[in-house]
Amino acid sequence: MKTTHVSKGLLLGLVLLLATSVFAASDSNKGSLTTISDLTVNGRLVPAGEYLVKWEGTGPNVQLNILKGKKVVASTTARRVDVDKASDSDAAVVQGNQDGSRSLSEIRFAGKKYVLMLGDETASEAGGASK
Repeated sequence: MKTTHVSKGLLLGLVLLLATSVFAASDSNKGSLTTISDLTVNGRLVPAGEYLVKWEGTGPNVQLNILKGKKVVASTTARRVDVDKASDSDAAVVQGNQDGSRSLSEIRFAGKKYVLMLGDETASEAGGASK
């Protein structure tokens, strides 16, 4: 009878450990994004404001979601690129388009030695992303 209780306790401990590691992993794949002007992400307008950025995958290719509260405002693919120096602050790198609009091209996170590069040109720019 004691063996059954011990094995149930070990099983419960293992489940809790796995659940904790899943939540810890999901926390590492998110960050904040503040924009001071309207931006386009994958053809969708992202108005100026504060957002939560979440991505799935460990790289190099990830699925990126930009959220306002719990609502996904824009979704796109991105490339996670390692850089030599961690960013001092969260930053959005913006690209001007010919029509006058602006597109989000890169997201940097404070203290992280990687960036998320968005857009079709990410594969060709990945080698020179260390800034």
